[in-house]
Amino acid sequence: MDMYQIEGAKSLRGDVPLSGSKNACLPIITAALLGEGPSTIHGVPDLFDIRNLRLLVEHLGASVEFSDGTLTIDPAGVNRDYVPYDMMCRMRASFYAMGPLLARYGRAKVSLPGGCAIGDRPVDLHTRGFQDLGAQLGESNGYIVARSPGKRLKGSRLSLLGSNGTSVGATCNVMMAATLAEGVTLIDDAAREPDVVELAAFLRAMGARISGEGTSTIRIEGVEKLHGAEWTVCTDRIEAATFAIAALVTHGDVVLRGAVRPHLYSTLLALDLWGAELTWVGENDLRVRRSRHAKHPLQVVTEPWPGFPTDVQSQLTVLLALTPGESYIRETIYPERFKHVHELKRLGAKISVPEKGRIQITGVPALRGAVVKATDLRAGAALVTAALAAHGTSQIRDIEHISRGYENLEQKLIDLGAGICTLPVADSDPGLDGHTHHDTNDAVSQADPSELETLAGDVV
Repeated sequence: MDMYQIEGAKSLRGDVPLSGSKNACLPIITAALLGEGPSTIHGVPDLFDIRNLRLLVEHLGASVEFSDGTLTIDPAGVNRDYVPYDMMCRMRASFYAMGPLLARYGRAKVSLPGGCAIGDRPVDLHTRGFQDLGAQLGESNGYIVARSPGKRLKGSRLSLLGSNGTSVGATCNVMMAATLAEGVTLIDDAAREPDVVELAAFLRAMGARISGEGTSTIRIEGVEKLHGAEWTVCTDRIEAATFAIAALVTHGDVVLRGAVRPHLYSTLLALDLWGAELTWVGENDLRVRRSRHAKHPLQVVTEPWPGFPTDVQSQLTVLLALTPGESYIRETIYPERFKHVHELKRLGAKISVPEKGRIQITGVPALRGAVVKATDLRAGAALVTAALAAHGTSQIRDIEHISRGYENLEQKLIDLGAGICTLPVADSDPGLDGHTHHDTNDAVSQADPSELETLAGDVV
């Protein structure tokens, strides 16, 4: 088990190349199972989630090759139609296999999914969509079993609106299933996120007939077969947002190489209102730094696209924790997604939860180093961001969560001037419980409070 050790209060400066989008890659990898030939996908990040999905695709019988960000998948050898529990429990995105298996092979047996512990995330919209396409579904011993009664699924008009709004996962899964269905499928209340648009474009490259992606209604005219395709995945908008916020909290000056401007609209709007200086250098490079103007507290609500993304909520919390005044964030996608709050408070943030799904953030002059634990992917990203800004040394445990979504994070931060390294966590380390650790932040913990305020003035 490893941890990050971070010496904070160092400005990030330089260029950072953005990796391919994890959330776009995951459904594209399973979509390759629909083709009657190999597909080659470029720009694939080497992440824990990607590795797990590669293993899943190989388990199904496909041939997989991965080298230097290029992934080639040949589904010719697929001979299994089930996804076992031990694979599904590692990551929720494994459920994406169900749509392609059901569409091309007429059957699928998939374990109920796992993934980050950020609240209830049911798959009922997925299964309801499959049923609307004519699939027969049942549940047995923790598995969902689906069959197509005919040779092909049947096109239908269906809605994917759930109690928490639209679903990116269900939209992607049902869209994949509908590509080989007989007739026309209209998906109402479809998710509009860039990940959905990217998947639709890849499916079109495979020969699918899809239109309307990026709007609330997607039209799919089923075809009898799809072929393999070559595709380059867009860069990761969540990684871009994370580095942008890290630059701001450290008083840095960072250029995000390969940023996709339309994908960052709502995030950059919030950062601009806060007081960031955002400059596009060419078509796809974004320079991020703090302006000389006052930094403004914000009231932010996470919403489906094109609203503010839930995956950036925890990182934005760090920025607002260092912003004078009272800020508020309301989480409408996953109301329980505030597990980072307790850990940020250990670093000195002042955050309260006045009601479910809403936090109040009172800005403090500075954060201080501490031992903290990543409870999920984006919470981990927030803790890294906070530790980069904090005075003293921080240790972040359970960093395997972070490796699920950020490629070469440590090296990218080192290249920007951060003081970060990966160290093993000894089982006997008294700091494992998060309450005692004698090696972290001794200088800061023993400093006079007035000295801390003076130091804070240099950073915040």
